[in-house]
Amino acid sequence: MEHTSNYDHLVHIKSHDELALYELIPNVVWFFDLDKHGWWWGNQATVDFWGLDDVQQLIDKDLSGDTQGAKDRTAQTFELAVKNGLTIDPWTTYPNGKPKTVFMMHRAVLLGPEKHRGIIAFINEKVELGEQPENLLLVEAMRYTRVAATTFTDQGEVVIENPAATEAYAHLNSQPLPKGVSAFVARFADPEQGRECLAKAIADQGGRWDYVMRTTQGDRQHALDVRRTRHPLTGEFLLLVVEYDVTELYQALQEVEQARKKLHDIAMTDTLTQVASLHHMQEVAKQALDDAAQKGERVRVLFIDLDGFKEINDQYGHDIGDEVLKIVARRIQASIRASDMLARIGGDEFVILQFGVEDTEQVAARTLSHLAEPIAVQGGTIKVNASIGIASYPEDADNLKDLLKLADDAMYQVKSSGKNAFLFASA
Repeated sequence: MEHTSNYDHLVHIKSHDELALYELIPNVVWFFDLDKHGWWWGNQATVDFWGLDDVQQLIDKDLSGDTQGAKDRTAQTFELAVKNGLTIDPWTTYPNGKPKTVFMMHRAVLLGPEKHRGIIAFINEKVELGEQPENLLLVEAMRYTRVAATTFTDQGEVVIENPAATEAYAHLNSQPLPKGVSAFVARFADPEQGRECLAKAIADQGGRWDYVMRTTQGDRQHALDVRRTRHPLTGEFLLLVVEYDVTELYQALQEVEQARKKLHDIAMTDTLTQVASLHHMQEVAKQALDDAAQKGERVRVLFIDLDGFKEINDQYGHDIGDEVLKIVARRIQASIRASDMLARIGGDEFVILQFGVEDTEQVAARTLSHLAEPIAVQGGTIKVNASIGIASYPEDADNLKDLLKLADDAMYQVKSSGKNAFLFASA
């Protein structure tokens, strides 16, 4: 696997013949090939470190059991070395199965004729911490995790941070902080929220909260996981803050909410006539009936069915029929009060939901009058009449379903007795 696009500036070591001088170095020096995930070469100190007989055993060492996390950490080390020229990190190695924590310097290079990605590891100080080097293992974990991790004093000053945190807030380190603003608070888009978060974290011994943070990428939504911890050397109480960038999740949730609202709006509106849908009217009616029950008021339902609309569709076609329905909806809307609600519940059926019902007869008569006005269409003039049935709350029923049924029955009585009129269900 050849890599040239991003790494042309790196030193290219073509063969082992170029490495003779490294044998003169008494400290451990090895070359690691990332693309084959194995050692490329090591000096005698390296061979001794791993308890091997010769360098070929190092090159042939089977690393197939390494986890993907170990591979990812090595790749991160390479990229950091590419970017910074040199990295200095604590690593825990396991020669003969026993843990040894060492400080390593790494440089990035290209190896062999195929220009594999490689790192030169220089061990400049061995640290013997027995078999449980927890503190440095924690430092390693912080360094190579991709989420920002920082420890703060209770005054909000940084004690140590990993590269992810340094990169996320590099812009804040390039200028002095405003007076009275700690490093902890400065990371928040709203400084007052930062002060509140710091106070809560201290009082509650940690917690998890979401805030908008001022990162090098702009304002980002972060989930902050804050825990109480101790300084590994002094024992001082600190706050460990691990930040997870959840901006994309928030954006996805906002998109879902917008889509949900859009679908809700679509469901609330009749697509053709742009008046309310039956679903919308059902939502409004539930609250309206509850309010009317508390206030002792009436609500009325006017069920409107156009007379002879099927013949209009048959004679002029559905496109003309749709235009007629739009005009009918506008005429009914103009006939009712601003406080009333008009919904199309299907085909050529409309319903008026009327609140405060003193003038129901006038509204019904006005609706019939407006609908009776001729409609000019391509190919002629159309006259539309309607039959209207009216049901009242609470006299006739106490729920919308029954009110609609009673108003529908009254409307059919109008149709059977001559049409173009209105009738109360109670009559």
